Amino acid sequence: MAVDKRQLGRSGIEVSALGMGCWAIGGPWAEGARPLGWGRVDDDESVRAVRRALDLGVTLFDTADTYGAGHGERVLGRALAGRRDEAVIATKFGYTFDERTRQATGENASPHYLRRAVTDSLRRLGTDRIDLYQLHLGDLPLP
Repeated sequence: MAVDKRQLGRSGIEVSALGMGCWAIGGPWAEGARPLGWGRVDDDESVRAVRRALDLGVTLFDTADTYGAGHGERVLGRALAGRRDEAVIATKFGYTFDERTRQATGENASPHYLRRAVTDSLRRLGTDRIDLYQLHLGDLPLP
């Protein structure tokens, strides 16, 4: 099965025309009592889905550090283990969270937080690079 390819913006990175959004594989997380995730998911099934997407030619995987309060990045990293060079990882930062309690805790777009967030994402994803790193906050005041 041939999948159409596209250039990712002006980056020179080639990606499949169809990408896989990874919000759901993060599983449950919340802001207080308000659920933010998709509920319980089977991590092994999520890994199989990512690998099947790769087998079918999907190369772009969009996630965020906050999906499942870090859990989504860990699952994606596990799925891409041994196949990292076949994938383009797009992840995001900006929302803060507690990995232990799986709770959203706020927002932070400071340079200090960015450095911590990218280091944590690299660790969770089990990789030495992030292909597209995005600010996840849409309502920041202009400087």
